[in-house]
Amino acid sequence: MSTARRRVLRPPHQTLAEARQQQKLTAKRGQLAKEQQSLARWLTKLRRSFHTVEKQQKKVARLEREIARLEQG
Repeated sequence: MSTARRRVLRPPHQTLAEARQQQKLTAKRGQLAKEQQSLARWLTKLRRSFHTVEKQQKKVARLEREIARLEQG
Protein backbone atom coordinates (compact mmCIF):
# COMPACT_ATOMS: atom_id res chain seq x y z
CA MET A 1 0.00 0.00 0.00
CA SER A 2 1.32 3.40 -0.88
CA THR A 3 0.95 6.45 1.31
CA ALA A 4 -0.80 9.54 0.12
CA ARG A 5 1.44 12.18 -1.33
CA ARG A 6 1.89 15.25 0.81
CA ARG A 7 0.65 18.52 -0.63
CA VAL A 8 2.79 21.59 -0.13
CA LEU A 9 0.60 24.51 0.88
CA ARG A 10 1.76 27.73 -0.73
CA PRO A 11 0.09 31.10 -0.97
CA PRO A 12 -1.61 31.72 -4.30
CA HIS A 13 0.65 33.18 -6.97
CA GLN A 14 0.30 36.93 -7.41
CA THR A 15 0.33 38.49 -10.81
CA LEU A 16 2.55 41.46 -11.50
CA ALA A 17 -0.45 43.81 -11.42
CA GLU A 18 -1.54 42.44 -8.05
CA ALA A 19 1.97 42.84 -6.66
CA ARG A 20 2.10 46.47 -7.83
CA GLN A 21 -1.32 47.12 -6.36
CA GLN A 22 -0.19 45.64 -3.04
CA GLN A 23 2.93 47.84 -3.05
CA LYS A 24 0.84 50.94 -3.76
CA LEU A 25 -1.57 50.01 -1.00
CA THR A 26 1.28 49.58 1.48
CA ALA A 27 2.79 52.92 0.44
CA LYS A 28 -0.57 54.69 0.78
CA ARG A 29 -1.09 53.22 4.25
CA GLY A 30 2.33 54.51 5.29
CA GLN A 31 1.53 57.93 3.88
CA LEU A 32 -1.82 57.94 5.70
CA ALA A 33 -0.14 57.15 9.03
CA LYS A 34 2.38 59.95 8.47
CA GLU A 35 -0.37 62.48 7.61
CA GLN A 36 -2.44 61.41 10.64
CA GLN A 37 0.54 62.09 12.92
CA SER A 38 1.07 65.46 11.29
CA LEU A 39 -2.61 66.34 11.72
CA ALA A 40 -2.50 65.35 15.39
CA ARG A 41 0.48 67.65 15.97
CA TRP A 42 -1.25 70.55 14.22
CA LEU A 43 -4.47 70.01 16.16
CA THR A 44 -2.50 70.19 19.41
CA LYS A 45 -0.96 73.49 18.32
CA LEU A 46 -4.34 74.76 17.14
CA ARG A 47 -6.03 73.95 20.46
CA ARG A 48 -3.27 75.70 22.38
CA SER A 49 -3.50 78.77 20.14
CA PHE A 50 -7.29 78.83 20.34
CA HIS A 51 -7.25 78.90 24.13
CA THR A 52 -4.59 81.62 24.12
CA VAL A 53 -6.78 83.74 21.84
CA GLU A 54 -9.78 83.13 24.09
CA LYS A 55 -7.81 84.38 27.11
CA GLN A 56 -6.71 87.49 25.23
CA GLN A 57 -10.30 88.22 24.15
CA LYS A 58 -11.49 87.93 27.75
CA LYS A 59 -8.76 90.30 28.95
CA VAL A 60 -9.59 92.86 26.25
CA ALA A 61 -13.33 92.65 26.98
CA ARG A 62 -12.70 93.06 30.72
CA LEU A 63 -10.46 96.09 30.17
CA GLU A 64 -13.01 97.65 27.80
CA ARG A 65 -15.75 97.20 30.41
CA GLU A 66 -13.55 98.74 33.13
CA ILE A 67 -12.69 101.73 30.93
CA ALA A 68 -16.35 102.24 30.02
CA ARG A 69 -17.33 102.03 33.70
CA LEU A 70 -14.65 104.57 34.70
CA GLU A 71 -15.70 106.97 31.93
CA GLN A 72 -19.34 106.74 33.09
CA GLY A 73 -18.72 107.45 36.69
